[in-house]
Order: sequence, then structure tokens, then C-alpha cells
Amino acid sequence: MNFVDQLRQAETLNDSLLCVGLDPEPSRFPGAWKGDAGRIYDFCSAIVDATKDLVSSFKPQIAYFAAHRAEDQLERLVAHIKRVAPAVPIILDAKRGDIGATAEQYAKEAFVRYQADAVTLSPFMGLDTIEPFLRYPGKGAFVLCRTSNPGGDDWQMRRLADVPGQPCLFEHLARLAQSEWNKNGQLGLVVGATYPEEIARVRELAPTLPLLIPGVGAQGGDAEATVQAGLTAQGTIIVNSSRAVLYASSGDDFAMAARRAALQTRDALRQARAGVR
Repeated sequence: MNFVDQLRQAETLNDSLLCVGLDPEPSRFPGAWKGDAGRIYDFCSAIVDATKDLVSSFKPQIAYFAAHRAEDQLERLVAHIKRVAPAVPIILDAKRGDIGATAEQYAKEAFVRYQADAVTLSPFMGLDTIEPFLRYPGKGAFVLCRTSNPGGDDWQMRRLADVPGQPCLFEHLARLAQSEWNKNGQLGLVVGATYPEEIARVRELAPTLPLLIPGVGAQGGDAEATVQAGLTAQGTIIVNSSRAVLYASSGDDFAMAARRAALQTRDALRQARAGVR
């Protein structure tokens, strides 16, 4: 089973387009765990257990683990997800973007060490940064395309004078990912939820690729607008919410509060999907 098949299976199983991002900040942990990086696994596994039947994927952000020397806890967390939610794919949010032997090592890190089902990548250095990840059959790779941060305009909105039609850089990248870069059907694109009209444009240019869409929840993205812009019968979407779920409560009820937040977002996405289909 390849990543897209696994994703579709999880969507159907849990009737969900929601991805819960696992971005553990010990300074925001509840009660006696606050500030204790040794509790990263305990915190994240509790979130997983509370939301595993509400999601289409989980997305651990590697920096939140590495900054606290908690890579071993990330390995344990991935193993836990695969044990308690074997149908739910794991997207390692790493945004790697190197070439050659270094990219090969990053691919090995993502898919062998951490056993992720997909990974996020930065395409600034071109196809060379993507190819080593595509050598792992069945694995997925999400390429940054149109991001939500204000600085994204510095590059992504620049027009390419030497390309027919003078598309913006993000439009050209979407075309490449849909066509010649997507040699084995493994690619997806990252598009921020705060720009629904640009989600729609990416979907037009990449009609079959899965879109990973962060920014719903704490970052202000609108669930209904996101679904209407990105979801089609051919192309699915993965709508990520991190902080709004993880830190729904600072008390001992944090896991149940996370479940309530995830359920609310899952249901909002489901309602919006009914309007599209």
C-alpha cells in the first residue's frame, strides 16, 4: 500500500480530513509536567490516544523533539502510533532541502530511523532535493509550495519571465510536482490555509496531488474555505491543526480537551466536505 492509499483508507475509516500536528512545547505542558522535556513522549502519546479515531494522519514536527534532545522519544512515539493506530499514516514534518549524499541521509532518517510514511521537503535547490526520497517505494513527499508566512511572498509570488505565461514561482512548482517531478505518484504539496484562493489555484494546477494544508485553528485558517478551495474527487486534502488541539487546556484534562478540539475541527471539515461532494 502506498502513502496515498494509506491516507485514503484512514480518511474513510475515521471519516476525517484532519491531521493533528505534534509540536510539543514543554513550557506549555500541563501541571507537574510543565517545563519537563522528559515528558514529551508522555504528552504526545496521550494526545494520540485521545484523537486517533478522529484523524487521517499525525504530523510530528522534528524540531520540537531535536531541540530538547528527544529524538529517542520521537522514535518511541512513532512506534506507539503504529501500534495503537496502524491505519493512520505519519507525516514527518522536517522540511529537508539538501542534495546528494546528504539528502540520501535525510531520507534514511525519515523513512528508516523514524519509520515515517511521508515527509515534508523544501524544493529551493530543485529536483535534486526530492529524488532521494522518491527511492523509497510507497513513501510520500510533500513539497513546500505556497506557505502562509508573510515572507513567503519574497519568493513564491515572483513571476518567472522565462516560463510561458510568466507564472508565479508557486504555480510553476505546482505544475512540476503534478507532472515531471511526480515520477512514481509519490508527491504532494504544502499550501497554507490562510490563502484559500491560492489553494484553489494550486488545486487547478495539480488536480490529483494530496495537499497538506497547515494553518487551521490557531493560525486563523478557515476550515470551510479550505475544504471548498482544495478538495475534489480526484485530489484529497490533509488539514493540519496543531496548537489549537495540543493546548486546548493547560490542566490535567488536556487530553480530553484535545479530543474535544479535534472533534470540533473534524466535524467542521466533514460538514464542509458534504457541501463540496
